[in-house]
Order: sequence, then structure tokens, then C-alpha cells
Amino acid sequence: EFKPSAGLLTAASFPAGARVDTWVEQGSEVSAFYDPMLAKVIVHGVDRTEALGKLRGALDETRLAGIETNVEYLRALCDDPVFVAGELTTQSLKRVQFRSASIEVLEAGTFSLLVDYPGRLGHWDVGIPPSGPMDSFAHRLANRIVGNRESAALLELTMVGPALRFAGDAVIALVGARMPALLDGEAVGYAAPIQVRRGQELRLGAISGAGCRTYLAVRGGFDCPEYLGSRSTFTLGGFGGHGGRTLRRGDVLHLLGEPARSDAHAAPEALIPRYDNSWSIGVMYGPHGAPDFFTPRDIEVLFSTDWEVHYNSNRTGVRLVGPKPEWARADGGEAGLHPSNIHDVAYAVGAIDFTGDMPILLGPDGPSLGGFVCPATVVAAELWKLGQLRPGDKVRFVALEAAAAQELEWQQDRALETLTAPDGFARLHGVPPIGAVVAERPETPERARVLYRQAGDKYLLVEYGPLVLDLKLRFRVHALMNWLRASKLSGIVDLTPGIRSLQIHYDTHRLSRRRLLDALSRAEEEIGALDDTEVPTRIVRLPLSWDDPATRLAIAKYTQSVRPDAPWCPSNIEFIRRINGLESEQEVYDIVFGARYLVLGLGDVYLGAPVATPVDPRHRLVTTKYNPARTWTPENAVGIGGAYLCIYGMEGPGGYQFVGRTLQVYNRFHTTKVFEPGTPWLLRFFDQIQFYPVSAEELLDMRGGFLHGKVEPQISEQTFRLSEYQQFLAENATSIGTFKARQQAAFEAERQRWIDNGQLGFSSGEKDAALGATTHAELDPGTHAVDSHVPGSVWKLVVAAGARVRRGDT
Repeated sequence: EFKPSAGLLTAASFPAGARVDTWVEQGSEVSAFYDPMLAKVIVHGVDRTEALGKLRGALDETRLAGIETNVEYLRALCDDPVFVAGELTTQSLKRVQFRSASIEVLEAGTFSLLVDYPGRLGHWDVGIPPSGPMDSFAHRLANRIVGNRESAALLELTMVGPALRFAGDAVIALVGARMPALLDGEAVGYAAPIQVRRGQELRLGAISGAGCRTYLAVRGGFDCPEYLGSRSTFTLGGFGGHGGRTLRRGDVLHLLGEPARSDAHAAPEALIPRYDNSWSIGVMYGPHGAPDFFTPRDIEVLFSTDWEVHYNSNRTGVRLVGPKPEWARADGGEAGLHPSNIHDVAYAVGAIDFTGDMPILLGPDGPSLGGFVCPATVVAAELWKLGQLRPGDKVRFVALEAAAAQELEWQQDRALETLTAPDGFARLHGVPPIGAVVAERPETPERARVLYRQAGDKYLLVEYGPLVLDLKLRFRVHALMNWLRASKLSGIVDLTPGIRSLQIHYDTHRLSRRRLLDALSRAEEEIGALDDTEVPTRIVRLPLSWDDPATRLAIAKYTQSVRPDAPWCPSNIEFIRRINGLESEQEVYDIVFGARYLVLGLGDVYLGAPVATPVDPRHRLVTTKYNPARTWTPENAVGIGGAYLCIYGMEGPGGYQFVGRTLQVYNRFHTTKVFEPGTPWLLRFFDQIQFYPVSAEELLDMRGGFLHGKVEPQISEQTFRLSEYQQFLAENATSIGTFKARQQAAFEAERQRWIDNGQLGFSSGEKDAALGATTHAELDPGTHAVDSHVPGSVWKLVVAAGARVRRGDT
């Protein structure tokens, strides 16, 4: 039975050789009240036979995804003998044999979505995360059991599973945390192929026991449009998977029907990990360690503590509760007031990221760029454990050497290939955490010092010069990135520049760390001096709604639900004025609109979001970041953190101090003059952003048309020459020094004010409370709460029509 649905069209393409009358395109939102005629496809031929052939071909070329349409039914109709003979009647339409290779979602579960392995690689430099599976081992094993390629898309199910009806015969497998699984009321097993017949229903309940996620593979794989090379869902960005979101009741998931890679086989018991509520996770020390960022005692505590998983954890990152670091520095200098702040740097997936005093294990939906230190990184073979951590679990980190990490990965790959578990599989043998820096080149008169910091077993962070904002260092990073691209060194996955660093993501199967370090040493010899360097730059003029209502709402929400006594509330702009020693908020306004912000990195908060700094140091307003971070930031809010400005690429958490809001910097589905095919991000490295003022109402009108090409920013092409910039700095050294001295005095006065008021930081307990304590609610009759088995955190509310839910005491 065909059931049309509404939602986001993630694909909409029609045949070139037919007449097509349509109002939809990729990215169209189809409402539940739409005219069911999305498109008419019309062909003609010299006779009925030719016309039918053309119609069948046209339907084969028609691609609609994200919602359910009747295209498959029409294809079947074109092959029906009665229709082909031209003897169609209303009754014969009902008898058309139509079998779809699909699965209907009867109940969606808590957080069910499509992911493939390894996910969306190659776009880390512009803030697009891989969004692959949280537990890659379970994902790969489920595909192996049904005979798929390990990369095939399947369902990742969190905490409570869905109910599914199969429209055709299928072979499936369940791997991961144990959800009660009933096929037409009969229990089915895990880690073994399951035969499903057409019309059968599979119902999955809540996970019983330890673990957090289950993976459901179907032989042939799930079908959905690839987005930038992957089918994985990135829910925060609204793309990939089915409709760019988690599943909903009524969704229809289509199967790809790819040829099987191998026969279906059950996995031996020895290959199935044992889930527990106490975990040991293998990591490598670095990239940031003692004594430059942490004290030796901090590192000792990091590896000796049983950290507790916080309830505010998800695919973006797993938050941990534990002791507060002592820190080796009083603050982050130009990067921010808190000692965890650094000049923005690329993150590795699996990094332990200290955002303020709280560590977060960055997941596959995490950010690519940020301004916080990371003392250790989970190795590739251990990343799967992040997907099974649940609130209240305990985590102990075990320091590994690179060779041990590589051996773990080899064992894991071999086990999945052969479906056999080697002796000693997944045993962790820790070593003392020594050596976050694996190589160094000293400073010379011609070039800055270079540090090579390990970031797990798949990433290397190349860091130039002292901990200062110096555009010459960013040009050095750019030169190294260009050298590596020109060298075509096999095995490099991503190159992601930061302010004074370049992160290299490499495939150890094709490129060893030793060989990579040798290549980097050659690069430093060949790059040479940079005084004559020049790069293309564009002046991009963007509208800015100053102190926009959406940013004021975000501040109010933060004050109410996170930190009522935050010194940057109720006005971020007043805080910026105070911490920079300015006389009035008008001075803040004049500086922001007078500056040209040079784009040094993209993806600072996902999706092409720029981290930029004023070309003129006298325009560099320095602030600290929110601590704890906001839980919500409006899309395209403009904020300042440390000495940097950012335009947030999408809604989500954040920490920069707001000044306003601007146009979109990312366009998911539409190609326009400024959003070119295959590059849905607006800005490029070394663009210069210049703002001009508009009202909040004017900005909303502009935003409405911008993604469709009806509004275009003013963009002019120029060249940025390092020698000219160095001359500008020399000519204005006195006034720049006066500005920075006044700024530093105000910065120190603000920090002392925090110390005097006891506001310099949160303890772990205070932060835990601030991030959101459990609330009780008064519930009208007809409303009941169902425990979701996440202790003390998430509840599912079943609310009767007309009922009210009122917030009670915290």
C-alpha cells in the first residue's frame, strides 16, 4: 500500500529528455497539507509502445528522496500487462502487483538514524564532521554478518528501538547493546543473520543492561542520497540519512539492494564485546600536555580518575564529571580568560577536550575547530566504546604507545575480516603518559619553532611559534598545507588549519607517522622564507543586525537555565566594552563595523563558520568565552571570543560573546552565484569580512531570499601581501601598543573582579547543577512519565490531548 508523506526533499531530480512540470526542487519542504501533485512527467512517441518505453526510462531517471512518493508504484505500473495493453480500469489498478524493497517505520524509537562507515571524510577543514557510527565496531560487525561491505548504511538505534514493518523478504542482523527484539512476537538473537519475510514486524524495546546503542543491518544496505560523499545523518546540519534527521513514525526506508560481499555468518561469542558500566579506554597522551598547559599533577589525575559520564552527552560529545584541573597557566592570554583557552586549533575525533574545566570526549558529530586544550585522544581501535557510554558509567583512561594502538587496530580489522577473535583481543597494556610532543625543530632567524604534537594514532598537530596571534604564523601554516597538497603524499585524509597550527589526519594503513614526519622535515627545508608571500583575498560585505533579538533571547535563556551570575550577562556588548577598557558601547559598535575580519579558519562552530580576526590590531576586541558554554545559539549569530570573531554556521551550543546576527554562511541544498556546486559554504580562507548595519527586520527579509540567490553580498577580489602588512604594523606600532596596553589593563582588572567575587570558575559540582538539574513537573490527568533507563536524566512524557505540563521546583 502506498502512503505519501511530508517533509524535506533531500533529492529531487527529473529526466532531461521529458517534459516535467513541477514546483519542487532539492531542499523543498513539503507540508502535510500539500497538493499531492509534486510533478507531472510527460513523454510522447510514435506509438504506445515507444511512449511506454520512454515513460519507463523517464521514471527510472526520476529521483525523489526524503519523503515517500508513488514513483516506485508508477514504475511497476509501466510493467503491468493490463496497463501495457491499454485495458486499464479502476479495478485493474487495484490488482497491480507492487512490491517495494522498503521498510515502514511504525514507531521511531528514541534516536534512530542512518549512518555509514567511516562517514563524511574530506571536509573537516570547513567544519563538516564525519557523522559516521558512534560504535564503528558494532556497525562493521553487523554489516559483516549479513554479508555487506563494512561501509554500507544501516540503522543506529539509541536507548529505545523502533518498530518496523518489512515490505519484502530480508536478511538482517542486530549488534550492540541488547534491546529486546521481537519478530512477529517471537524473540530473535543478536550477532547472527535473521531471516525476515514480507509483512513481518520487528519490534525493539529499551536496552536492558549496559551499553547505549544497537545497530541494525539489512543485506544490501539502506538507500538514501549521498551528501558530500556519505549517507550518514548529521542531524545538527539537517542533511544526510533520511530527510537529514532521526526517524519518525510513517517514514519509509528504501533498500539499496547492493550485491552481497560474502555469505551471511553469525559472529562467534568471543568476538562480541562485553559491555559494562565501568570502562577502560585506550588513549594517546597529547596534543596538549604538561608543563605548558597542564601541571604534571593534572595529567596524573587525568589517568588515575574514574570519570563519570554526564547525562548531557550525545553524538557531538560525551561529557565527563570529575576533578577540576589545577592548570599550568593563569589564563589563555589573547585566546581568552580561562586557562583552557588557546588560539583556535583543529580537533581530532576522540579528543578529550577541556571546555573550561569540564572534559568532553568529542564524537563523530563534534566540531572540527575550537579554542580549547586536549590532553589526550582516544585511539582509533577504542573509539567504538564512546558509542556505548551511558550516563552514570565510569571511565578510566589508559595511556598507550603508538605501536600498541596500531596492534589493537590490526587485531580488530583482522577479527572483522575473518570473524574470529585472536588470543588477547582488546587487552589494554598501559604505559606512563610521556611525550605529547613527538618531534621539534628549533627556532632560527629565518623561521619559527615547530612542534609536532601527537593527537591519537591518526592525527598529527603541527604547531608554529609562540602562543600569540601572529598572522605570519598563519601564512606559514598555509604554505605547509599547500606543500603537502602539491606533494600528493599518499595516505593524507584531511588537512585542517588553525590559527598557528595545521592538523594532519592520515591513514596509518598507507602512511606511517615516521614517514609523515620525514616529509614534514623536508617541507620546512623547501618552504623557505615567507616575506614575499601573497594570497588571493575577497572583501565580503555582510549585513549585521546589531544586538539582534535572537541573540538577546539566547542570553536570556542562558541566564535562566545555566548561569544566572555570569559576568557577561545580561549584556554581552557591555561585557565586551568593560573587558576592553572602552568608554561606551558606541565604541564597540564603531570598532566592529570599522574592522575587516581576516578569515583564518572555517568550521569554528561547524559548517563553514569562520574564525576571523581584524587585520588592524587596534580593532581586535579581546573577550573570554562563556564558561560553561551556552546550550543554544541562534544560526548565524556573530560573536567574539578571545581575539576572534565567529559567525555560527547553525544552531547549537557556543561560547563567544554576541554582537549580532548576519546572513547564512552555509547553504545545504541550493546552488547560487555565491554558493557554487559541491561547495555549500560561503567563505574561503583569507577572505576579509566587513559588516554594514541593518535592522533586525531587514535582516530577516534578506535571510529569506539569500539561500535562493535573490540576495547577493558585495564581493570584490583583491590580493593580500604579507610584506605590505608587515610594513603597516611597523608604521602604526606606537598606537597599536597604546591600544593593547589599555586593553590588557582592563582585562586584568576584570579577572581580578572575578576573583574577588568568586566567579573565576565553576567546580565540577556547581557546573553539573548549572548544566541542568532534573526538574519535577506537575502533570494533568492523562499524562504519565515512562522511565527511559537513563538514570536521573531523560524521561519520555506521554501527554494526553489538551493536557498541560507545568514546570515545578528544581
